[in-house]
Amino acid sequence: MPHRAVAPLLAASLLIAGCTGEPAAGPELTVRGAFGARPTVVFPAGRPAPGLQVDEPATGKGARLRPDDVAVVQYTAHVWDGGGNRLVDSSFTRGAPAAFPVGGLLPGLDRALEGRTVGSRVVAAVPPGDGFGPNPPRGVGPSDELLYVVDILGAHHKGASAGGRGGSLAGVVVGGGARPELRVPRTAPPARFAAKVIQRGGGPRTQAGRLVVVQYAGAVWRGRRIFDTTWTTGRPKAFKLGDGGLIKAWDKALVGVPVGSRVLMVVPPSYGYGAPGSPEHGIRGSDTLVFVVDVLAAY
Repeated sequence: MPHRAVAPLLAASLLIAGCTGEPAAGPELTVRGAFGARPTVVFPAGRPAPGLQVDEPATGKGARLRPDDVAVVQYTAHVWDGGGNRLVDSSFTRGAPAAFPVGGLLPGLDRALEGRTVGSRVVAAVPPGDGFGPNPPRGVGPSDELLYVVDILGAHHKGASAGGRGGSLAGVVVGGGARPELRVPRTAPPARFAAKVIQRGGGPRTQAGRLVVVQYAGAVWRGRRIFDTTWTTGRPKAFKLGDGGLIKAWDKALVGVPVGSRVLMVVPPSYGYGAPGSPEHGIRGSDTLVFVVDVLAAY
């Protein structure tokens, strides 16, 4: 992973609802606001009806979500306790959408989102049995019922790629094709950071503070070893650029790059993990790294 440290657990990876075909919370629950805007939820008196319940107040016409897709969403989550029904999480408070890995979410949320289309708003009441289980995150109890409002902004399928062009930089060679091969030379690494757009896309440019969806591979120059890659599973990943959560190289190389681009970078320690390295990945504080990144989307 290109994070500077262990990434904080995203609530987005813990959410989503099941599909019973019944209204998510009965006729008295009201969700107000336009698609993509922060919703206002008006709860009825009392707790929700038993079982997993889902409604789709707005149906989009975009791509359908499949297992192993990454869904880009805006969402809010409440504990539905019949009292304060407190808000426990929201992508709107973070200034950028969230990425939901379909098939890796709460059991109920996975069932609710799978098969839904981009442009849809999904409202889901999730009972404890379809939620976090006995070890919920802070702010949620093991017996809490949850209410989610999820707007599906985008779907990025397993195996997605920016294209087929290869290239080279500082002796590093990237093969062409949808799944590029990364070849690091046996020479000593350069001392300075370098980045090159080896395929320039035609989409909108990425921006600091916004979410970017990518496929990537990273190698340690020493030993020419791949230490991390999304292409092993084919599922894209999403990161927020320019907020200090990524290594310096990614923010420097990827901000302002058009969607559809393939970027190659050579990363000395000062632009990577620094003196501590990343023991989790076998990276020393003196290691130079290499990344090839396909920029699939920006939000």
